[in-house]
Amino acid sequence: MSMFSLLGALEIGLIFSLVALGVLISFRLLRFPDLTVDGSFPLGGAVAATLISFGHDPFLATIAATGAGAVAGLFTGWLNVRLRIMDLLASILMMIALYSINLRIMGKPNVPLIMEPTVFSILQPAFLSDYVARPLMLLVVVIVAKLLLDWFLSTQTGLALRATGANPRMSRAQGVNTGRMILGGMALSNALVALAGALFAQTQGGADISMGIGTIVIGLAAVIVGESLLPSRRLFMMTLAVILGAIVYRFFIALALNSDFIGLQAQDLNLVTAVLVTLALVLPNVKRRIFKGRGR
Repeated sequence: MSMFSLLGALEIGLIFSLVALGVLISFRLLRFPDLTVDGSFPLGGAVAATLISFGHDPFLATIAATGAGAVAGLFTGWLNVRLRIMDLLASILMMIALYSINLRIMGKPNVPLIMEPTVFSILQPAFLSDYVARPLMLLVVVIVAKLLLDWFLSTQTGLALRATGANPRMSRAQGVNTGRMILGGMALSNALVALAGALFAQTQGGADISMGIGTIVIGLAAVIVGESLLPSRRLFMMTLAVILGAIVYRFFIALALNSDFIGLQAQDLNLVTAVLVTLALVLPNVKRRIFKGRGR
């Protein structure tokens, strides 16, 4: 595999590590099966691409996209907390609604950004090629997002959010407003996903209505692979694990699709994803059986 392909896989892996952090909050910390991700990822791309194409500042467009994702997550939480709709169904309803909302925002199925300025073209140093500069800039974004998330989850509010997912009944007994924690957690989760969508649209040269298909599967794959690589209950290691999981996942995908002897093509992407997730789920159990056999 060429250096260009490796850096491309790293670039996409870093973007989807933000998705993985969002999925970590909803699925692992809040125990909330959130399919809104498949709608909030293209929502971020749609808002950012549309604003940039209208001549707005790319940085402000990215911030607006992140805020739009937070609103989407907030509505999902509101459907569950206030209207008492089952968590999975609430996220499915929001995902379906976001498809039409994204079309409304873009006004058409896709918005190109080929000739438009982006945060990457503005910040790119003159002495670096774009395929080298983008992963470096994304690495800084991911590190900052991880450290801020680690800090937030270590605060009193963050601890209350984690307690809500671990034991809601006990949390309510301790005076925690679990409904508010779910709303805030879902907003934060989908804000990270929408940020990833906004950055993805700017790296790929535009936003498309179908760019969110399978996003939740990729996020879950990153979380599962990361937990298999770095099994730990420490917060710092948990967030680091999902970031590494997203990068490793994309490297495996790139390796599989660029290996001529395997014979895989682009349409086999979902199949490769299913196989990787299956292996990540099975390997920990195989390890336990091996260690138990040795212990006997």
